[in-house]
Amino acid sequence: MIEAELKARVHSPEAIMQQLDERAEARVEVYQEIYYDDPAGSLEKRDQELRVRTIHGPNGLRTLLTFKDTTVDEGSGSKPRHETRVEDSQEAHAILQGLGYVPAMAFEKRCRNYDFEARGRHILARLVRVPEIDGTFLEIETIVDEDDATSALDDIRGVLAELGIGPEDLTPETYSGLVAAQRR
Repeated sequence: MIEAELKARVHSPEAIMQQLDERAEARVEVYQEIYYDDPAGSLEKRDQELRVRTIHGPNGLRTLLTFKDTTVDEGSGSKPRHETRVEDSQEAHAILQGLGYVPAMAFEKRCRNYDFEARGRHILARLVRVPEIDGTFLEIETIVDEDDATSALDDIRGVLAELGIGPEDLTPETYSGLVAAQRR
């Protein structure tokens, strides 16, 4: 499956939040992200990601193990995504380290998530603040088969347009890249 996703820098977060609040109930969560790689940085060199995400939300904690393969759409950065919930985050970290992976990057994302239907698709809209990065971001994503990625991205562009977000606001930047730049 492909995570068809577009990300934009938001200039009026309150206005976007109000529009999203009209579409769905917000789920406020804090993500603790830890990205892994081998000591040679092989995953990053291949444009792949291996992540443990611990989510602190209103219903407690949950942890996800995620692998994202190489980008299939350069303009959006959309990637095949494989993800599963893990029961014990410490054990997930121990397994990855036992396989030779090391923590390469860790940071926090503060998210306001919205799940809704639009254009015949399940949409996840996420307003994001990363304390180390200036600004607010909006991610719009849906999970699709690879042959549906182009159509899904067009639908996502339509949702963004409905929210007043234009092509000039889109960004291919990754949070890990922005955080790494801040830390240099």
